[in-house]
Amino acid sequence: MNRPRASAAVRDHFRVHPVVVLVGPRQCGKTTLAKHLAATSPFKRGPVTRFDLESPADLARLSDPLLALDHLEGLIIIDEVQRRPELFPVLRVLVDRNKKGVRFLILGSASGDLLRQTSESLAGRAAYLELTPFSHHEVVGLDRLWLRGGYPRAWLARTEADAFTWLSSYVATFLDRDVPSFGSRVSPVALHRLWLMLAHVHGQTVNLSELGRAHGADHKTISHYVDLLTQTFMVRQLQPWFTNISKRQVKAPKLYFRDSGLLHSLLNVRSRPELDTHPYAGASWEGFALECVIRELGLRENECFFWATHSGAELDLYTQAGGRPYGFEVKRTAAPRLTPSMKSALADLKLQRLFVIAPGSEIYSLHERVTVVGLSKLERLPALLK
Repeated sequence: MNRPRASAAVRDHFRVHPVVVLVGPRQCGKTTLAKHLAATSPFKRGPVTRFDLESPADLARLSDPLLALDHLEGLIIIDEVQRRPELFPVLRVLVDRNKKGVRFLILGSASGDLLRQTSESLAGRAAYLELTPFSHHEVVGLDRLWLRGGYPRAWLARTEADAFTWLSSYVATFLDRDVPSFGSRVSPVALHRLWLMLAHVHGQTVNLSELGRAHGADHKTISHYVDLLTQTFMVRQLQPWFTNISKRQVKAPKLYFRDSGLLHSLLNVRSRPELDTHPYAGASWEGFALECVIRELGLRENECFFWATHSGAELDLYTQAGGRPYGFEVKRTAAPRLTPSMKSALADLKLQRLFVIAPGSEIYSLHERVTVVGLSKLERLPALLK
């Protein structure tokens, strides 16, 4: 499947930087996108060389990376680079030689080492782009996307049973093979047990100490596990926003699974009827809708917050655009109403506008500064923020 937004973003970054670092979870389509880019302008006019660091042959070719890379021209793709973080200083040397027309497309399943090495070695030389699994603007069928999630092999599976068989295998492979490749010595069994626990607190504020007591581990261990799942794009920790008001505000982060298919796999939800009657259906749809909003607006992690007070007022997503504050509230109902919580958020946070994300395709006003936007019309959001 063609992914025009991501392809255009990579090409735009290459106009300014000689290195583009494309990160994202395993099996989200990074390699496919790289192959597509290599076959399109302007890259198809020159040589393309690809190294897959999961291949023993390619690892052997890069045993002396300066010797292997120095003579190459055109587009150079290095896949699964987190397996050889020592390549980054070599890339800096090659980039600084300023060979005309040479571009590096670096692919990696995000890890702390990957981000640290690139920031230290390629500062000012590299652009960073996150590729997610399929998003709402790339596929037709939001209900299917909500149930199966956006990983290409789950989305494209012939049946729902095939999709969830793949998702179950993905979880097992991630724990047994991928986590150790990130340099972590976390026990796969312990991490899987925590992952299951997190599925049952999806969309809630997270108390790491309570999770630790239930898991049988200390606060620091649980924090390390959650950070690992965050760095690998499995979960999103939404940090609280604080404002100078007299009300007591919630300080713990909220946790969401970034892919609804993985959440449903861990909850053993395998069909739409099962999902519709599941006690976590509302929380699942909230996380799915919020992820769609974040992707539509291209928000970075440090631009996304939630807000809540101990008296009950809350806002699912708070961000700023052009220096002005905006809020988003998710309501899985056909006819959302203006609530006291929304009024409190408008007043306390001095929101420019508040958007209520609901099922369907309608856009209409609830209030002078409150607009309902149907999930299938999210492409209108960027214009509505102006």
